[in-house]
Amino acid sequence: MIFSPHDKTPHLLQIGDRISVLPVIHGSGQFSLIVRRWFLENPFDCLAVPLPESFRHPVETAVLELPRPSIVIQPTTPRFEPLAGDHDWSEPAWGETNEDDDSDLETFPHSYVPIDPCQPVIMAIRAAMGEHISRAYVDLETDPFLPCSSVMPDPFAVRHVSPEVFAAAVLPSIARPSDHQTQQRIMYMAMRLKELESRHERILFVCSVLHWPWIREAYTQLSSRSYNITNQAAEIEMPEHDYVEPAERFSVEDRTLMFLFGELPYITGLYERARAELEEDEDLQIDGVKELLIAARESYREELGSRARRITPLLLSKCLTYIRNLCLIHRRMTPDLVAIVTATKQILGDQFSLHVAEVANQYAFGNAETVDRDPMHQVTLGIDQGRLPDGETVPLVSRLPGPPITWQTIKLQRRPNKYEQDRWKYRWNPHSQCSYPPEDERIENFRTRVFDRARAIIGNDLARTEKFTSSVKDGIDIRDTLRHWYEKQIYVKVVPPSRGDLDACVMMFDSPADPREYPWRTTWFAEHKDESTLAFFASDFQDELVGPGIGLGIYGGALFLYPPVVIPDIWIDSRLDYAETLEERLIAAACLHSRGREIALLSALPPGSGWQRLARRHHKHLVHVPLSSFSDEQVQQLRMVHVLNGTQVRSYAADFIRRI
Repeated sequence: MIFSPHDKTPHLLQIGDRISVLPVIHGSGQFSLIVRRWFLENPFDCLAVPLPESFRHPVETAVLELPRPSIVIQPTTPRFEPLAGDHDWSEPAWGETNEDDDSDLETFPHSYVPIDPCQPVIMAIRAAMGEHISRAYVDLETDPFLPCSSVMPDPFAVRHVSPEVFAAAVLPSIARPSDHQTQQRIMYMAMRLKELESRHERILFVCSVLHWPWIREAYTQLSSRSYNITNQAAEIEMPEHDYVEPAERFSVEDRTLMFLFGELPYITGLYERARAELEEDEDLQIDGVKELLIAARESYREELGSRARRITPLLLSKCLTYIRNLCLIHRRMTPDLVAIVTATKQILGDQFSLHVAEVANQYAFGNAETVDRDPMHQVTLGIDQGRLPDGETVPLVSRLPGPPITWQTIKLQRRPNKYEQDRWKYRWNPHSQCSYPPEDERIENFRTRVFDRARAIIGNDLARTEKFTSSVKDGIDIRDTLRHWYEKQIYVKVVPPSRGDLDACVMMFDSPADPREYPWRTTWFAEHKDESTLAFFASDFQDELVGPGIGLGIYGGALFLYPPVVIPDIWIDSRLDYAETLEERLIAAACLHSRGREIALLSALPPGSGWQRLARRHHKHLVHVPLSSFSDEQVQQLRMVHVLNGTQVRSYAADFIRRI
């Protein structure tokens, strides 16, 4: 059957009569979708792969194991290079060394192929194998391999324009390859395409956008000359292959997949999930960022529990806006990990951005899911290098290089590991403890605000209205004026001065409180006149050591007496033993030691009948200040109390204390 070879292929992406070329940016999930779409829309009978033949077996074996990622590495043959000097050098036989010679064994980077589901070439091989389409590996065997990469537009642009428009737009900026090896590879691939054209009706060639115009040019030159590949006297000689080592397949350590994938590992996992569940995946590069933030929020809540700040849709919207602005500044359409972590750090703090960075590096189909994985054949990747199973660290260069990567540093307060926490706990001196002054200042300022709010509430309770005569006094009472509008009379507000003063404040952050969650109960005295006498119950600070000599506890409830007074420890005072709960003991202590009649009570709900009876027993009155009148973020910050193992720790505590 004869059919037109270019039913849907635009003229710009045609090479000859039977070859369609798809220029791609390596490591792009968006171009992977384009490759898959081309296979669904066009009846190709051959795929030309821009890899040497030596990679065929390990690459196709690894592709069959997708979505499990892996890497195919081809070692570079070591070479003996002479040192500088005026000596007569003769190249030794391979494998022979001599202690008397002055030669150095120079090692070039090993080349590798990333078996990445979002790699367009891997997607093409995967689709061709699924459709039982023949594959031809058309690249030249080179040793060592010299990569060719350049700065290119954001691949997401191909979501809104066709591949031929994208290729035409970048064509003026594509420089002609200057190195001899790349020129030889381009000529060899053009010859191989010419050869394949005689055996297949419709060929798809997936190659780098940096190579396709020069491969097209070389093909056109070949078509204008008469040559015979098997004829040594031809006008154009076939480039010769280098001797290469066999390529070998390895698994990759999950935590280093960031160095293998072109997209973020989490985004790559979303592509594979959509493929498995037949979901829409056209906009995953954008929607995946939203899913990443939501997944990080769940991880953040799971770690911090009740002390985690509320990550509201409004805050997430601000993060996305920040990310959008960073993309515009860097002239990108999609964000990279640096932009995402920077935005979340500025909006939601270090702890949440740390979870974002960790979740972004999680791949749902990693090697940890494979039970029969052999750890002896696993590679640990880094920046252009990898540690082989035998422990040797070698430089690596990709056979499918994407745009150059710029490595940046973001300062985040990391979590201490278990070894560090055990060491800090062992060195803790139980007879030397103090507070962290910046936290003392913040919570004292908050106590002042609660006092001010309670005084305003007391004034409102004593306020009365009267008819206007000669003065508006404390302001016009609009409500009573409208209520008596028929009298055509203005009513004014009269707030009498409050008698006494507030000197006790009880804050209930978690009520009802579980005594098992708050085993640390103590009374602290003021270091100077601006601090209160503080009694509280909190979580055990030794369960979470964040630095050497720095523990973190979470307030469940606290009592503040200001001006400070010296009182017995309320947790061992026998006069308060009638209190049954932690909250009642704080209220009873406030009633016992307060000199005023009113006590400010900060809690989520108004005091119940039991707390009111407890206050009346001491002839006191509880003035309720709603906890909801303050922001959740501020309350969560104030609940954190860092305990320092001596005043000397204050000199470096800021380097270890993280804010949520």
